[in-house]
Amino acid sequence: MPRNFELPAGEDAVLRCSHFPSRGKARSLVVIAHGYKGFKDWGMFPYTAEALSDEHEVVTFNFSHAGIGEDLQNFTELEKFARNTGQREIRDLEILLSYLSQHHKFGGLPVFLLGHSLGGGICLLYALDHPEAITGVISWNGVTSIDLLTEDQKREMRAKGRTYVLNGRTGQQMPLDAIILEDLEQQAERYNILDRMKQASFPVVLIQGSEDGERLRRGSEQLTLLRPDIEWSQIPGGNHTFGTVHPFAGTTPGLEQAIDASKTFIGRILAK
Repeated sequence: MPRNFELPAGEDAVLRCSHFPSRGKARSLVVIAHGYKGFKDWGMFPYTAEALSDEHEVVTFNFSHAGIGEDLQNFTELEKFARNTGQREIRDLEILLSYLSQHHKFGGLPVFLLGHSLGGGICLLYALDHPEAITGVISWNGVTSIDLLTEDQKREMRAKGRTYVLNGRTGQQMPLDAIILEDLEQQAERYNILDRMKQASFPVVLIQGSEDGERLRRGSEQLTLLRPDIEWSQIPGGNHTFGTVHPFAGTTPGLEQAIDASKTFIGRILAK
């Protein structure tokens, strides 16, 4: 069973985390970052964490401004979601990894970041900022640009200070404040993943469904052209969540392939 814990992450901000202890001698620490409109207890994440904990310490967490509140299942903190910038998510990762590095159970273990969707892009940015601290990045259907706003949303942000994005699962209109756009513009150079990855050398694997979105697949293709050493492991028929849903209705062949590809990557890097 996972052990839940919380970390303060600034004023009125909390990181809600779950630790899945390694069932054997831990070979590494794997930190799993959810994506946009996601959370640590969404569908496949607890199952994935449990599967990876056969040989690894695994930690999942909710970004402090992901919009998920104390009940861990519902978007009850929409005003926080409205201000959730890229900088804030990277800072959340810094707070979590700093804590884990000082914890006797995790300190000294090689660290792998596994990010889904937007979480994949945030993990790449964290590793670009802290290459010495990260052993490898595993991107599941990950973005190569953290700018997820449409042109219409940007226009409304500039005109009114706020726009909205629909959560298709819950039906909620989730607010997005202009601070998100301002952050993207002010940090444009820092957030240019494709350009910065040219000079980076840390190991990365892209694990992606063949039916994932066109924009995300195009980004993966660009990244592997820039860094031919990056493996692009494609899951036949896999969609953005490898066929899984929330609430979790059981594993799928696509999810099992993604987990296996992740384990293979970790094993290969640790064997070097």
